[in-house]
Amino acid sequence: MLDIKWIRDNPEDFDRGLARRGLAPLSGEILRLDKRWREAQTAVEQNQAARGKLGQEMVAAKAKGGEAAAALMRQMTESKEKQAFLEAEAAQLRDALDAALAPLPNLPAADVPDGRDSAANKLIREHGTPPKFAFKPLDHAALGEKLGQMDFDRAAKMSGARFVVLSGGLARLERALGQFMLDLHTKEFRYTEISPPLLVRDEAVFGTGQLPKFADDLFRTTTGLWLIPTAEVSLTNLVREEILDEAKLPLRYAALTPCFRSEAGAAGKDTRGMIRQHQFSKVELVSIAHPEVSDDEHEYLTGCAEEVLKRLGLAYRVMLLCTGDMGASARKTYDIEVWLPSQAAYREISSCSNCGDYQARRMQARFKAKDGKGTRFVHTLNGSGLAVGRALIAVMENGQRADGSIAVPEVLRNYMGGAEAIGGVR
Repeated sequence: MLDIKWIRDNPEDFDRGLARRGLAPLSGEILRLDKRWREAQTAVEQNQAARGKLGQEMVAAKAKGGEAAAALMRQMTESKEKQAFLEAEAAQLRDALDAALAPLPNLPAADVPDGRDSAANKLIREHGTPPKFAFKPLDHAALGEKLGQMDFDRAAKMSGARFVVLSGGLARLERALGQFMLDLHTKEFRYTEISPPLLVRDEAVFGTGQLPKFADDLFRTTTGLWLIPTAEVSLTNLVREEILDEAKLPLRYAALTPCFRSEAGAAGKDTRGMIRQHQFSKVELVSIAHPEVSDDEHEYLTGCAEEVLKRLGLAYRVMLLCTGDMGASARKTYDIEVWLPSQAAYREISSCSNCGDYQARRMQARFKAKDGKGTRFVHTLNGSGLAVGRALIAVMENGQRADGSIAVPEVLRNYMGGAEAIGGVR
């Protein structure tokens, strides 16, 4: 949620920020609603003050007796009815203002490049060298099916498209990847492991910005709860409606969970294999930070996600997303893209975003300053550390051998019972 006071004070900057997101100017419409709400709120306060004065006059009149007390009593009754009307009107106007602000995206940071799509993203850095093969590399689906450990047909029979059944070594490799990532982030990078709910209420999904605009991308149960599209929802909402101690910031949370996405906006994209699934595992990183250090925290979080790929020995690059390619809740996002030999291209494996106070305002997540003077909204950050399924794909494709076996990265071998390969000699 954007700050209405900031919009009030900076209408031109607000419209420029919307224009960078490809949206028409809205300051006039928003500020007209805001003015009506503030006028209605003033009327509420003025009538309340008048009621207080009437009450004092009535006490004095009752002491004297006579008709004056009865007249004042009638005025009090009328004032009470008027107060209820004014409060209802002010509440309706506030709801209308909030409804106008709720679907608006976060405004991009100054250093985010302008652009309509991924073509305008900016390369920040590259790490590692893509492998060269003496044979034509297969994609992960062909590799998995050749091993007899990746089955899309059986998954489709029970669940439909965009599901997979993993078995044997690949199932264990997926589990190993998730455990390795979680151990790395909690033991070395000071994240606290969380096992959060996978089903959440409307207000939780609204808090992180998926509602109201992106409901079609989610799965909802018949009881009205939402399956989380990412553990970002659960982890960020841990501080919902909280007033935190400034001295304890940043709070860093990590979780390995299943994630569920309808992929409504991805029809026809990545239909083969595991790139885009309705159900997948992911290690999510969330930071709750002081506003003055959230940019530094963004770099730290991104570095933690990168370290996973470094230790797996995978080539990757980091891209700064442009305004048109960035998620709605983010003010700045780095995408980490891993090399996939079968596509001879880098593909996204993590998005690391600084959301500023956008989500915090929706969740009323604040901290109390050390000097005790009031509260401020925290800044929230999130990133994949990493998407486990896509990491599995990258390990398979980059580690494939001519005989169809797959080399297990050294850092995963303790999680794999010492195995150095899947489908080959131990």
